[in-house]
Amino acid sequence: MDELLLVRYGEIFLKGLNRPFFLKTLVRNVKDAVHEFGARVWLNDGRIFISGFQDMEACASRVCRVFGIHSVCPAVEMDKGDFSEITKKAVELMNGLSGSFKVSARRSDKQYPMNSPEINGAIGHAVLEGCPQLKVDLHHPDHVLNVEIRDRAYLYVRVIPAVGGMPVGTSGKAALLLSGGIDSPVAGYMIAKRGVEISGVHFHSYPYTSDRAREKVIDLARILSEYTRGMKLYIIPFTRIQMLIHEKCPEDYTTLIMRRFMMRIAQKCAERESARALITGESIGQVASQTMEALCTTDAVADMPVFRPLIGFDKSEIIEIARKIGTYEVSSLPYEDCCTVFTPRHPVTHPRPDKVAEAEAVLDVEALVQEAVDHAEILTV
Repeated sequence: MDELLLVRYGEIFLKGLNRPFFLKTLVRNVKDAVHEFGARVWLNDGRIFISGFQDMEACASRVCRVFGIHSVCPAVEMDKGDFSEITKKAVELMNGLSGSFKVSARRSDKQYPMNSPEINGAIGHAVLEGCPQLKVDLHHPDHVLNVEIRDRAYLYVRVIPAVGGMPVGTSGKAALLLSGGIDSPVAGYMIAKRGVEISGVHFHSYPYTSDRAREKVIDLARILSEYTRGMKLYIIPFTRIQMLIHEKCPEDYTTLIMRRFMMRIAQKCAERESARALITGESIGQVASQTMEALCTTDAVADMPVFRPLIGFDKSEIIEIARKIGTYEVSSLPYEDCCTVFTPRHPVTHPRPDKVAEAEAVLDVEALVQEAVDHAEILTV
């Protein structure tokens, strides 16, 4: 009899002939996640199993952050041949609980001498006799005792919800424009949840933004990396570009021109990582640069898709997700990012593309973009 983690995956079940590819990637990601615990990971009969760890709670917490995992269950593994021992262990698992319960048996071994209803009845009767503080409730129980009969028997009560989604590495690569704010880390999380491997691009305007602002973004990347199997972070020196925009371009267009430079530079970084899309945390109408016309104007300089998973979200909804994934407190630290530098008093909200192109024509766009990319600091988080 051994303690282990029984890990259940979700959406991958819907995959047909491609399922082995998704499962292989998911198992690899789980192995990477628990590597520091020295745990053994294997796939068998529709479940992932993890054993050999010293700290079950820490290991379970780490696995719950692997995209593609539906839930993690601390379980007991037993020989399925001695049903009396299974029953005895079931009573032991339920002994410290109170309230109502039910037994939920699943039997993938169809040669087992008892079917699922018979297992439910026999174990439920034993639990009622051995745990008089419990009562049966088949519809709304406080506790569910799960019994899975596979090559061996597995018993568990706790089911820890995980992040779900698809395994990172199954849906290509994209580059995230990562500011120090609340929105962009959430946007990166949501796209990574669909199996996309992400890298980050951050624009740093020293000395107008401090080293603390830079460290804040690195901390955000570290939090995201717990879900994304690590990530590469490009820190772009952006001061020179912003100064030239401020000096040479019409004030009301400076934010839009800055955003267009960001798109061009992020695309260059994406191409270096073989990424095929950009990700931003923009939400329509949230600020002047996020009107319909402004977004179209910034997208016009990108030759790859721009994903905006938060486009229809209210700020309160974005904050709720940020709290859940652990980025909110870091994002709320009072260190400004480059978007707050040289903010115009009256930014244009309904720009005409020809006017924007005319306003930025005074700059050597290609040379400035290439210079910024060439001087990028590249970190592996």
